[in-house]
Amino acid sequence: MKYELMSDSGIDYLLELHGTQVHRSDGYWYKVEAWRVKPSKHIPHGIRYNLTLHDRSNKRVFGMDNAHGIKASKASKVNGKRHAYDHKHRHLSDKGVPYEFSSAFQLIEDFFIGIDDTIERLSSK
Repeated sequence: MKYELMSDSGIDYLLELHGTQVHRSDGYWYKVEAWRVKPSKHIPHGIRYNLTLHDRSNKRVFGMDNAHGIKASKASKVNGKRHAYDHKHRHLSDKGVPYEFSSAFQLIEDFFIGIDDTIERLSSK
């Protein structure tokens, strides 16, 4: 898949969010880190990112990033041989599951959906 770094894909908006840290009234907080890198085999869209949600104890409880490769599950189409860089961490001890990056706008939307879902799940315990 070839990625186009066009402003309508949300790349510029994501880059503007770099360094954002928001502390919510319920004790959770999130931060956004994003910067351009040279497109590569592992980061074809040319954006390195780290979007994380933390609890009151400052522990990451949800995150999306491409800082390191993760092995795709054996149940995936590629039979576990591919190392995905775009991925998400769904809970405190999650080592990561592949995330299909389609655009920066979609990444941001999926991150905020993940925040809502994670807080709802943790609040219902």
